[in-house]
Amino acid sequence: MQQDTRALPEKSLQRSAKVVYILEKKHSRAATGFLKLLADKNSELFRKYALFSPSDHRVPRIYVPLKDCPQDFLTRPKDYANTLFICRIVDWKEDSNFALGQLAKSLGQAGEIEPETEGILTEYGVDFSDFPSEVLECLPQSLPWTVPSEEFSKRRDLRKDCIFTIDPSTARDLDDALSCKSLADDSCCWEDWPQSQEGDPGKSSVFPSCGLDGNQCVGQEIQHLLNVLVSSNFEVGVHIADVSYFVPEGSNLDKVAAERATSVYLVQKVVPMLPRLLCEELCSLNPMTDKLTFSVIWTLTPEGKIVDEWFGRTIIRSCTKLSYEHAQSMIESPTKSVPEQELPPISPEHTGEEVHRAVLNLHGMAKELRKQRFADGALRLDQPKLAFTLDHETGLPQGCHIYEYRDSNKLVEEFMLLANMAVAHKIHRVFPERALLRRHPPPQTKMLNDLMEFCDQMGLPMDFSSAGALHKSLTETFGDDKYSLARKEVLTNMCSRPMQMAVYFCSGMLQDQAQFRHYALNVPLYTHFTSPIRRFADVLVHRLLAAALGYREPPDVEPDALQKQADHCNDRRMASNRVQELSTSLFFAILVKESGPLESEAMVLGVLNQAFDVLVLRYGVQKRIYCNALPLRSHHFQKMGKKPELTLVWEPEDVEQEPVQQVITIFSLVEVVLQAEAPALKYGAILKRPGTEGLLDPQVEGGVRSRLSSRRTEAASLAQPSSPTAPPTGF
Repeated sequence: MQQDTRALPEKSLQRSAKVVYILEKKHSRAATGFLKLLADKNSELFRKYALFSPSDHRVPRIYVPLKDCPQDFLTRPKDYANTLFICRIVDWKEDSNFALGQLAKSLGQAGEIEPETEGILTEYGVDFSDFPSEVLECLPQSLPWTVPSEEFSKRRDLRKDCIFTIDPSTARDLDDALSCKSLADDSCCWEDWPQSQEGDPGKSSVFPSCGLDGNQCVGQEIQHLLNVLVSSNFEVGVHIADVSYFVPEGSNLDKVAAERATSVYLVQKVVPMLPRLLCEELCSLNPMTDKLTFSVIWTLTPEGKIVDEWFGRTIIRSCTKLSYEHAQSMIESPTKSVPEQELPPISPEHTGEEVHRAVLNLHGMAKELRKQRFADGALRLDQPKLAFTLDHETGLPQGCHIYEYRDSNKLVEEFMLLANMAVAHKIHRVFPERALLRRHPPPQTKMLNDLMEFCDQMGLPMDFSSAGALHKSLTETFGDDKYSLARKEVLTNMCSRPMQMAVYFCSGMLQDQAQFRHYALNVPLYTHFTSPIRRFADVLVHRLLAAALGYREPPDVEPDALQKQADHCNDRRMASNRVQELSTSLFFAILVKESGPLESEAMVLGVLNQAFDVLVLRYGVQKRIYCNALPLRSHHFQKMGKKPELTLVWEPEDVEQEPVQQVITIFSLVEVVLQAEAPALKYGAILKRPGTEGLLDPQVEGGVRSRLSSRRTEAASLAQPSSPTAPPTGF
């Protein structure tokens, strides 16, 4: 007798639906894969089509006309067995398992870096073509470019200030710079401020954007002076490249940047959103050159409390380009100076001691800001990211490591978050219906409830009531033994699964302001302002901020049009993140092929009835281990509530031995071997037989211990100086 589903509780029902119409095509319809002859040589189809087999198994197999194939493919198909092709789907009938397509391009040999990379980029619709002439014509034609004289009357001149960048050592697109000076040591340099903003002479000379009348401004100036005199506060600035100056709205350059929407960071190179002249020269805040910037400047207490805040266009002259390693050395040497030969060149107007002091002061405030953020309920779910060292000649990976997230990274992150939040409030206050913001919805309810039930059955005291409660649970649940960080990482991975993606949106398109919130940061308003060289959303935010400050006319855009731009930025950001993941997987697969097999300890993070998933501790990668690939006599799966358990019975190596039994549950510690498989760039994980534990290579064992003691990050870095580096992904 069939059960009446209407009597079942809501949580027991699996909702289902049917696609009835495609409103908008988001997928590129392109796939990489291999050509084969059809199996039935006597069929009518055999004389007309070849079979395209996509590398991505989510894409259907495709019939492609033989006329699109190489001329000798029909007679010499084996010559193309390892050739990678791109095919585009043109039709897919409802009653067919096979799509119809056109062969677009032969990429080259499978397993080679460049053909594989081009395939990844094409599949995800990344435009990696050269910028056309009509776009390049939008760039300044008279080089070398210098700041026009009229800009000095419109901007606050900060060229004398000690301003510097902190970036990965290989970074070329320097979006952001920092400054910090003690107000106890320095009077307010009002003579450096423009006397008024163009078109609005009544605005304050100290607060050009405040919109107050003259008497009010005088009072504010006096209050500002008192703030300076009565405390040992700091003036802290976040200075962001003024990309919108070089990208006129509606220009061909603007249209291409809007379409690309983001730079795409691969292991070996960057596909830029903007032409390299802008990315790496005119906009990039390179040291000892005058640059146009948009700044947020605060008066902060040593505890990171905001006393005063200013937004405006500025001109800076960075005194040095610090790497995260340089800044970390300064943080770790608070009482002694870092040797000059260990630092990058510093402009003669400033000293290494001055930069060192600024870094230490910023670090002190960043620690307070971070402590307060998490006390206020923020959440961070760090996932390990691989970084590679590449051979200078071949470009092949020589080695890899887990990127370590240190105090210098946290320093930059805290002030970028502070600037993004400040700008979000500013543009929303002025344009409540047309602000481009970023929200992070709370976790998916059903998946979160399943995870809560699982943790309860595992005896894990996890609190999922809020982002802050979850962060506290992850911090406090595990001990400090050798593998506590590995267990935390496994649970962090589980906690990431119910999480939704953060997305851009137009404030006028959501009626309920509670939906504006950013779950992970636990703040009411957030946006992206700090990376306009690599994110078009930030360019849009810069334009909104400029309008909010009276630099330009308010944007002539309706909320639904701005939402469409936000949706496109979301799509391209998601594609970019996936491309970055696939690039990392590609290089790791090559490393396994060239240097493997690789051994490591691993921790189980998921158990199925025929397989289980592990986190490979030395490399931070996840792999699935299948029972049918192991020399087992039998295996048995059972589930106690939400707690799965897989019992493996190993075939004895000697007929006189008894079978060995091994129980696999979540958090089980095992040893695995990563080894290349027959298909190009595929590698698998093999479970080591019980009884061979502890036989890891000493270097591998040391690597695991080092790996477990290090902190994790959402950034990926490359050790080779000539390699580009992906910046932190942000929130």
